[in-house]
Amino acid sequence: MIVRVQSSEGTKRVDIDPSQSCSDFLANVSEAFHVSLSAQWSLSRSRNGSDPLYHSDASLSSIGLKHGDMLYLKLLTSTIDALEFCRSGQHASSSAAVPRSSMNGNFDAAQTPASPSPEEDDIDKILSKQSGAIDRQRDAQFCRHGDQGCCIHCTPIQPYDPEYLAKQEIKHMSFHSYLRKLRSGVDKGKFVFLEDLRCKVKPGCTGHAPWPNGICTKCQPNAVTLKRQEYRHVDNIMFEDRSIIERFLGHWRASGQQRMGILYGKYAEHKDVPLGIKAVVSAIYEPPQVGAPSGLKLLPDDNKDRVNNLASQLGLRRVGWVFSDLETEDRSLGTVKYFRHMDSYFLSAEECMMAADFQTQHPSPCRYSTSGYFGSKFATVVVSGGVDNQICMEGYQVTDQCTALVRDECFVPTVDAPELGYIKESSSDQYIPDVFYKEKDKYGRDVTKIARPLPVEYLLVQVPVAAPVNPNPMFSTDKDISQFPIENRGAMGEMQSFPALCRQIRRNSSSLLRAVSNFHVLCFMACSDMMPVRDILGELCEAVVKQDAALAQKWSQSAEWATVLQMMDAVGVESAVAEGEKAVRSTLGVDSMNSTTTSGPASASSMWTCAHCTYLNKGTSPACEMCNLPPGE
Repeated sequence: MIVRVQSSEGTKRVDIDPSQSCSDFLANVSEAFHVSLSAQWSLSRSRNGSDPLYHSDASLSSIGLKHGDMLYLKLLTSTIDALEFCRSGQHASSSAAVPRSSMNGNFDAAQTPASPSPEEDDIDKILSKQSGAIDRQRDAQFCRHGDQGCCIHCTPIQPYDPEYLAKQEIKHMSFHSYLRKLRSGVDKGKFVFLEDLRCKVKPGCTGHAPWPNGICTKCQPNAVTLKRQEYRHVDNIMFEDRSIIERFLGHWRASGQQRMGILYGKYAEHKDVPLGIKAVVSAIYEPPQVGAPSGLKLLPDDNKDRVNNLASQLGLRRVGWVFSDLETEDRSLGTVKYFRHMDSYFLSAEECMMAADFQTQHPSPCRYSTSGYFGSKFATVVVSGGVDNQICMEGYQVTDQCTALVRDECFVPTVDAPELGYIKESSSDQYIPDVFYKEKDKYGRDVTKIARPLPVEYLLVQVPVAAPVNPNPMFSTDKDISQFPIENRGAMGEMQSFPALCRQIRRNSSSLLRAVSNFHVLCFMACSDMMPVRDILGELCEAVVKQDAALAQKWSQSAEWATVLQMMDAVGVESAVAEGEKAVRSTLGVDSMNSTTTSGPASASSMWTCAHCTYLNKGTSPACEMCNLPPGE
């Protein structure tokens, strides 16, 4: 007798004997599909896995299995890599080496716990519980019923209703509205599965030699036709206060060089779009980089993990990135050039690749995806000139198709046209599927063209950017607090140092909570190797989030902070001595830089060794050039 077994890799027929036990049958299935016996999988009569077969000595006829029955093989997310490993011919050669209890034929949640699926974001959990229906008022012209009645003219409409979205000028429906649309059919989304686009040859095909010597329809990726993405994962980008972006732009205003930063914030519900999500930006972290008037180069960031850990303690996460592309038009009027528009480009091909790489690094968990992730909420903000020649912000995301093309190394920029990308051609090293897009010809007809080259506007989703009228930021925007230097701005003379922290604390000596209510202050405390408090910042971060002065005062009683205060006192004494010497020298007309030497470099007798880091400093240095601490006793 023959039964059919369906899996994500296709359907196969398995010969069975009615008197065969369930354990032997499950072993035959694992051999037919080359599934590792130690992997976790289930075999059931129903597609949703609600009626699984278990390992037992019972015969197949006794459990009601008949000729021609269809069974469904389901691999758990953690098993996909094991399946790919087995396809390469390296699977276990004997079932005797693996205990029967490890087979998923005996799979039971109580005995063999499945690998946990990635947990959805809190905002996704909240929106998934909402109906999303849009209420409408009773129409006085068409409704003929009483106040308690309802008709087609006043019944609530779905969040993906095209007429409503067009009326509200919403270009893209929210992602959760898109999910409602997929689940609106008769089956109520029973067969809805989201899968990321794959543009690489599927490995493990044993019917032929590997590429470039062979390829078949089973392992060959399908051709791709680019189309407008009707949904977006983030519907709005909201800066908690405009001063956040103003401090970021201060670098360009002072140096004329472009700048890039990482947006830290959280996701919240966006009421202006049905089932919408907005990214609320609380701070901008500027990683190490080398700026130029026409671009910038990112450098390795050794503090990335420390900053991410600090952000998680503050209840924040990476929600996007921002970069400037500004060029002065008239300095006297304060205007900038407007060169990003529909006749040129909104994002260049290289910027699209950068955005796609960021979105790949920050995937969004999704319960309807076979891999557990689908798309990304990571957004891109570009600061450039607007139509009125004033500085403006525009937000974007690249489509899920663009993310897949960049991830699988199919998409490259062109040499001389920033508004055009290019799909690579197949080579002996990599097979590239054909990519097409449609555009209208001069007769108004849709014409399909191959994406060599490709206008990048096919890959963009626009996201509005705004700031609230009545801001309520997490971090203080007072000048006494926001004067603390921003990280990685040493090239323009803005240095984060221990003396700068001392000045920050002394300016706000009446309240420690007020002094540290600044993201860049906390970053310095978390990233500086000389700060003994970086391992105990959790309680202080909680005080900043809750604005709890009592909790901050309790944290200040720690031994680590007492050490920092002693270091601050030492810096204060040395600074006072240095200021006194400077005043005396100024009165006597003696130049402090020439007081120890007449010319040339300092002599060996004028050097002093730092008691904290043992660095050898010049005699004229009031503080250590390495650690910025005063000379030891």
